[in-house]
Amino acid sequence: MPTEKMIMDQQIIRADFPILMKEIHDKPLVYLDNAATTLKPACVADRIAQHYLLEASNIHRGVHSLSEEATKDYEGAREKVRAFINAEETAEVIFTSGTTESINLVVNSYGQFFREGDEIIISEMEHHSNIVPWQMICEQTGAVLKVIPMNDQGELVYEEFEKLLTEKTKFFSIVYVSNALGTINPIKKMIDAAHQLDVPVLVDVAQAIAHTPIDVKDLDCEFMAFSGHKMFGPTGVGVLYGKKESLERLPPWKGGGDMILSVTFEKTIYNQLPARLEAGTPNIGGVIGLGEAIDYINKVGWQTIEKIEDELLVYGTEKLSAIDGLRIIGTAEKKAGVISFYMDDVHPHDIGTLVDQDGIAIRTGHHCAQPVMKYFSIPATARASFSIYNTKEDFDRLAETLNKIKEMFS
Repeated sequence: MPTEKMIMDQQIIRADFPILMKEIHDKPLVYLDNAATTLKPACVADRIAQHYLLEASNIHRGVHSLSEEATKDYEGAREKVRAFINAEETAEVIFTSGTTESINLVVNSYGQFFREGDEIIISEMEHHSNIVPWQMICEQTGAVLKVIPMNDQGELVYEEFEKLLTEKTKFFSIVYVSNALGTINPIKKMIDAAHQLDVPVLVDVAQAIAHTPIDVKDLDCEFMAFSGHKMFGPTGVGVLYGKKESLERLPPWKGGGDMILSVTFEKTIYNQLPARLEAGTPNIGGVIGLGEAIDYINKVGWQTIEKIEDELLVYGTEKLSAIDGLRIIGTAEKKAGVISFYMDDVHPHDIGTLVDQDGIAIRTGHHCAQPVMKYFSIPATARASFSIYNTKEDFDRLAETLNKIKEMFS
């Protein structure tokens, strides 16, 4: 894992993100929609531009200099990912289009092993991308989906999870940090419990990957999925990590170029990992940009990241809790940088539109987590999610605008 660095001045960090100089409706931008996607530092955009302007070429099969250079950069990014999550080897890092494709890859490949009556466990707070694919494979195979319930604080009921684990359980897929609630789940404890029954585990770390160090050897999960755009990288690129022995069990989900050793009309021989699960020309520039984003996180350092975000969570929660008629949805004891809320008599979509007039970007809706909204008996929430470039002043401005909205609707 990256070594810790000295606390970095936040103004230096903010200067790395040119979009923060932008004005929205003649107001300085306050960006509080980081759970949807993080902003991109100039170094990431510059590195992607450098690839397309000066290095653009396809990878792996070319013998000319540009192809060899692009291949070196692409595979260099794979090594950066490996080191970032502390995987054993680069063959355990599969590039995808994002968390959704990573989960679907596992579902569609591993799902071939499911039989009628087999049980798959997920939780009530999952993103739709960790619900719908499992429902689809259950419809195809006759497997049964089991759901861990949560409580009014937005925490999973661990005792109910233990009851769901039986000899029928064939897979467990769980989110590390809820995108709708900010809840940090006891992942390691849950993985250990699943392994007592030899149940393989996939962890969705999309909302955790830029906020806390991830060590796959310590977690000991079979699979892990995340997206580049949630960690200051480009959209359209992500990672599926898998233990080598687990990935080798997966039949290829997609067929095409680069995932083969030889093809005849009689038989195709598949390539070795990771190529076997990366059919077709990949998002080369995106992968290189992801490598640059990892370099940026390492430069800032986890000590700085966690200090900034821990302080903002306390400050933002206190600031919004002081507003009459505002209810925070998701009050788990262990939370990450997400504050979802609901205001009496004001629909979240109206809140989102009105705060935008003051230059503040938040997310409103069900956040691809409709079962969460159903649990709390609300149509949607407004969600303020923050990152390393946010400040206490950002929450001051949000609270001021929300108070104006409250007066307007009262």
